[in-house]
Parts: sequence; structure tokens; C-alpha cells
Amino acid sequence: MGADAAAGLDTAGAVSLSLISHTNAGKTTLARTLLGRDVGEVRDAPHVTAEATPYPLVQTGGGDLLTLWDTPGFGDSVRLARRLRQDRNPIGWFLSQVWDRYQDRALWLSQLAVRNVAEQADVVLYLVNAAEAPADAGYLAPELEVLDWIGKPVLVLLNQTGPPRERTAEDADVARWRAALAGAGHVRGVLAFDAFARCWVQEFTLFDTIAPLVPDASRPAFARLTAEWRRLRLADFDLSMAALAEPIARAAADRIVLESEPLAKRVGGSLGLPDPVRSKARADAAEQLAARLRADQRDGLQRLIAIHRLGGSAADAVLERVAGDIRLDAPLDETRTAALGGVVSGALTGLGADLLAGGLTFGAGMVAGAIVGALGGAGLARGINVVRGRSESSLAWEDAFLDGLVTSALLRYLAVAHYGRGRGDWREGEYPPHWRPIVVEAVVGAQAQLASAWARRGDGDGAVLRGLEPAIARLARELLDRLYPGVLARAIDAP
Repeated sequence: MGADAAAGLDTAGAVSLSLISHTNAGKTTLARTLLGRDVGEVRDAPHVTAEATPYPLVQTGGGDLLTLWDTPGFGDSVRLARRLRQDRNPIGWFLSQVWDRYQDRALWLSQLAVRNVAEQADVVLYLVNAAEAPADAGYLAPELEVLDWIGKPVLVLLNQTGPPRERTAEDADVARWRAALAGAGHVRGVLAFDAFARCWVQEFTLFDTIAPLVPDASRPAFARLTAEWRRLRLADFDLSMAALAEPIARAAADRIVLESEPLAKRVGGSLGLPDPVRSKARADAAEQLAARLRADQRDGLQRLIAIHRLGGSAADAVLERVAGDIRLDAPLDETRTAALGGVVSGALTGLGADLLAGGLTFGAGMVAGAIVGALGGAGLARGINVVRGRSESSLAWEDAFLDGLVTSALLRYLAVAHYGRGRGDWREGEYPPHWRPIVVEAVVGAQAQLASAWARRGDGDGAVLRGLEPAIARLARELLDRLYPGVLARAIDAP
């Protein structure tokens, strides 16, 4: 401890975390996920990491530094623990041995890991494979024995838990491992923290759990480092919300005015008479609208991937998946069709239904737009105007379709936010089944706020965005709070 620290002065400090585990349990994968960049080597083989390597995890402007050490994995921990028991000064023995480097690689790498923890770690992050039962993990007891001898506080992280699951399943895993580790003297906590599918919100819990384990002298520095980490992650959240909302706002304001038709054609159209020229014009306009939306969606997803420090790109396959999500969550508004029938003639009702059905097939199945037209004739014109408030024929996106875009965007956000960089480049996968119901429920609950945003479409995408971005941010916060109760709220309220 320096003189300033001893005097209670608020000086910059350094804190070190050591990642350690049985070999090939995902340490380097977790390091990549937390760091947001590719470090070390990830390979499905034992003892891939051959030396302890420090990485700066976060740094404050005042010079505080949090270092994450990636260490070699434990190999023959049974023999390691046995040697430890036979020596009166086991830590000294660990630090002095060199010949095993050439004779016994597994044992040598284990010694390197122990040496790093003994010399560098303030807190040990010990990963275990949660896919297996504690009783089946034969390495667990000797490795805990070694860590116990070292004497540093240990936080156990449950890794390899698979895709995000419902909270009850995660809590059950934690309880099972906590019970199995109850007798381990230096284990101070157990967290479910998967290197492959963690969410950034869980990192706040990780930092909060580490805080009381840090040596007293380093706690002020760790508090500042935690605040900096929180600031960075919340800034990412704000950027993400903009990346989600802006393409939707542009889609809401997007509109293509159709070429006006002679009165005879408009009347014929209202009666359902086929007109190839009109159909092609509408299809072309719909494709233009859909193409602009696809490009915007692709750019937005690419921004989201970059904000989360992931590699990869927004492939067309992903966008097709998005289109599928939209279609499922944007059913036809049957009440609107009925309302049209009540206001104007049967011919107009037929037209409304035809347009709605046609809209769902435009643009390779992606378009759920509606065609709005002034059909000529006072009664028909009033009917359309009552519904649309337009006096000209144009193509625009339905409110229900825009609601679907919000649902799809939130699902996509959760998927990216849970995608650990250690998995490699971003790839779309199946959403966990418990996500969709809670997202749909949240969006349905926000109908009034979303409708208010759509109502501003006539004033341009900027006007829509001012209402939409706060709505999407609120929905995202509510979803994260439902998945990780209280964590995000505490982070936002933290000083």
C-alpha cells in the first residue's frame, strides 16, 4: 500500500482478475467476450493457452486499471494437489519448479496458472462447465484444494450453460453448484455467466459481486473502474437504441406517390376489374419501398453488430429471418376492413380486402403495406380519407407492419446483446423460445406510444424518431429488466 493510500487519499489503483479453470473450459472465450476483441487462441483442445497473459479490461481517466489475466488451464490437478499436500511450503514449491516444463506439460501449465494466481490475482474467476453435474466433475475437488491453498478469494462462474434460458433454470443451476461448493473455503460466490451467451447486463452483476472481494486498499479504484465500465456499456445501449429506431422511423415516413389514373380506371379498380398496368405500377412501387427498408435494416443491424464489438455481417439470410418475424407479428387488421365496409360501398370494402391481401405478397413476401387512393367520387374519396387522411394514391407502410418492425428489432437486439464475441463472427440463430412472448407482450403494451410515433409520419422521419427512440429504449430496458430483474435499474441509478 502506498503512502497516499495509507493516508486515505483517493489515488489511482490497479486491480487484477485471474481467469482460471480446468483446461478447455472457455477461459479465452470469456476473455474475448469481456474484452470485445480477439485475444489468445480458441480451439477445442486441451492446453491451448500456454502462458499467463494480462489484458487491460478497463481504465479510467485518472489512471485506475483493471487487468484480466488469461491463464493456462489446470491439467493433472489430482497430481498437483497430491504434491501440494506432500510439501511443507507448497506455494514456494509451485514457484520454484521448472523441470516439469519439459517432462510433464500438463503439470507444468497447471503450475503456471497457480503461479499467476498466487502472484497477480486480487480475485480469482474460476470457470466450471455447468453442462455437467458437480459430482461428475472429477477435477473439481483437487482444483478447489489448490485454490484453497493459494488463499485468494474465488468467484465461480458457471460457463457452457447453452443458449439463454428462463431465469428459473439458471437459478436452479446456481443453487446446485452453490450447494456443491458450500465447503470450499475460499469460494465467495457462484454466478451463471456464460462465455458464449452472456448479456452485457450480467456484467454489472459480475462487477458488483467482485467488489467486496477486492482488497480494502483497492476498493476505491475498483469502484471507479466499475463506474467507467457501466458508463461505457450504457453508452453502447444508447447507440444501440438509435441503430434500432432510425431505420424504423425512416420506414414510417417513407411513402411513394402513385401515378394518378383517369377516372374510368379508378372506378374500374374500385369494382375489382383487373388492370395489368396498375398492378405492375403498384408492385414496382412496393419493391422500391421494400428495397429501401431492406437496405436500412441491413445498415442498422451492421451498426448493432459493431456497437457490440462483434465480427461478421448482416447477411441477407438474417434479413429474411427479420421479414419472417414481421409477417408473423403483423396480422391483417380485420376490424379496419370491416370499418371500411361500414363507411362506404361494398365495392370499396372489396378493394380494401384486395389491397390488404396483395400487400402481404409484394416484395418477396416482405411487404405488408397498404395502397391508399383517391378513387374519385365523393363517397369513395371520403371513405378512404376517413381511414387514411390522404387525398392522393400512395404506398406506405401499415402501422401494424411498423409495430412488427419494432418487435423484430427488439428480438434482434436481444440476440446481438447475448452474443459473446468468443463464439466468433455474428451468426443468426434461433431465438430462445421464452423471448418472443415477452417481446410481443411488451410491444402490444406500448401500442399507444407507438401509435403516437406513427401519427407523426407526415412530418418526416425526424419527427417519428423523437417519439420512437424513447419508446424502443423503454421497451428494451423493460425486457432486460424482466430477464435480469433489477440489474439495469441499479446500474442506471448508480452514482
